[in-house]
Amino acid sequence: MTVNTSAAYGMYSRDAKLLHVMDTLIESGFDKEDICMMVSPRHPIATFVREANILNAGRKENWAREQFIGWLFEFGAVVIPTVGFFVRSQAFLHALVAAKDSHILCGTTRALVGLGLSEPNAQRLEGQFREVGVFVYVACPEGTDAERAIDVLRRTGAKDPALLEEEAFLAAVV
Repeated sequence: MTVNTSAAYGMYSRDAKLLHVMDTLIESGFDKEDICMMVSPRHPIATFVREANILNAGRKENWAREQFIGWLFEFGAVVIPTVGFFVRSQAFLHALVAAKDSHILCGTTRALVGLGLSEPNAQRLEGQFREVGVFVYVACPEGTDAERAIDVLRRTGAKDPALLEEEAFLAAVV
């Protein structure tokens, strides 16, 4: 099951300013619930979440960690393989974890396929993802939104941003 037939996605490097990327998407009219972020287990965000020990942290550290994790909870889904995941959107829940062979639990490629990417493209992106990347997926209810989303992803530094609908078309042609 895929989240949406119209979506834009792109891969960001470790150095990407994800707060800026997300703010730009939101300022461009996209709902937080329509955004899915997959973070490499080697990314600093993964380390931060993995090491979050809110019960034993000092008051100031506790507040910062709570704020950051609260920020993650606002999105449709945030997946950090081997660390954890947050899913707020029903569409992402069904695409990523509702099946008996849960896509999240079966690896990054399966999760990307669950979002609607072709198997070969998901495997290619998993290679980039392992190099401390962040995959950002924006589900778009209207076709014109996908073009706007890809423009935002491109402007904010996504590597090889693409439209899901184009990928599905190309897969059908090949």
